[in-house]
Amino acid sequence: MPYSLRRLLLLFGGCVVLGVGVSMLLTADLGSDGYSTLVNGIAMRGDWAFWIVNAAVSVVFLAMAALRRVRPGLGTLVQIVLVGVTVTVLLDVLATPDGLVARSLLLAAAFPVLAIGIAAYLGSQTGAGPAEAFALAWDPPVAFRWSYSAVQGGGALLGWLLGATIGVGTVAVILLLGPLVDLASRLLRLDVHQGGAATHDPAG
Repeated sequence: MPYSLRRLLLLFGGCVVLGVGVSMLLTADLGSDGYSTLVNGIAMRGDWAFWIVNAAVSVVFLAMAALRRVRPGLGTLVQIVLVGVTVTVLLDVLATPDGLVARSLLLAAAFPVLAIGIAAYLGSQTGAGPAEAFALAWDPPVAFRWSYSAVQGGGALLGWLLGATIGVGTVAVILLLGPLVDLASRLLRLDVHQGGAATHDPAG
């Protein structure tokens, strides 16, 4: 079924906003998200390239989500590619601020940007990226705001055990991002669940 203009705008706009939020999080240099920590830990332990491990982990997460009927779609591909491109471009022009206060402010500012980006692209009902898909696969019985925290927390723990570093930003992602995405989706009146993608168009 053709996607409406509104759904495509939510998808592409949300992914760009998400990419901006990820860039802010990484530029603050106070710890990355749990999913990236997991990928980094596996890459370090196996001495593999980050992008190779990222691709492999993405496939595993998406496959496990598909087993629980959260299947990939156009949004899955766009999220992976467009967020990656946005982050790559912005990290070339952004610089980590001097001083802990400035870095902390940048970290705090990243969270509403991340939440809006995730809520918007998921609200397009076109498919979810690996971490979001795996979290949505467990809703129900676990609400997304908590299943997403569990995915991020589990990834951070495994990544740390494998040798990756974590920071206050990692902890903040685990505790805050899921509830903030839930809040953003409510304020924007968007449904982040993907089960109705075939039958429900947010435009109408």
